[in-house]
Amino acid sequence: MWVPYTASTFYLLEVLFIIYTNMQRPVKKDDTPINEDIHTKEVLLIGNDGTPFGVKPTREALAIANQDGYDLVMVAPNAKPPVCKMMDYRKYRYEQQRKAREARKNQNIVDIKEVRLTAVIDTHDFETKLRNGVKFLQKGDKLKVAVWLPYRAGNLLIQQGKEVLVRFRLGCEEVGTLEKDIAREGRYLTMFMTPKKK
Repeated sequence: MWVPYTASTFYLLEVLFIIYTNMQRPVKKDDTPINEDIHTKEVLLIGNDGTPFGVKPTREALAIANQDGYDLVMVAPNAKPPVCKMMDYRKYRYEQQRKAREARKNQNIVDIKEVRLTAVIDTHDFETKLRNGVKFLQKGDKLKVAVWLPYRAGNLLIQQGKEVLVRFRLGCEEVGTLEKDIAREGRYLTMFMTPKKK
């Protein structure tokens, strides 16, 4: 049996759609107490320009902020009494987000690059790996140099591996410094180098 849709049915569908779409969207909540979210009896009030108003009851501080057209924002909740400042909160949040974006943009991310060698490496292969290591250090990346040792490597092979690492370090001396000296990690001899500070 066909039932005609009424205005209330459309309204109900619209409400359900809004609830569903809001549930799908992640909600980013800022936990800084502002205005009516401040639940302390009194606060130390500071004006927008940094003028101290002294300790005021929270309601009075909120009234002063509203009168001047500002939000009351709790900037130091752990102080006794908590410190609140009058400010345009939207503008403040925008500035904070912009500064965070700038800081991320200017952040120098250091990668750790790895060069793998063997204890009995050919001269040409060694020079190629050395050039790559120098390039990485010149770009500002840290460098992990590893010499692979076969299963049950004897002392002679281990000594050769160490000599290869020392030669590699000497080849990178102009652009890098030793951060962590040669150490054995399982089937590898490793050392770490960092770029020289300019």
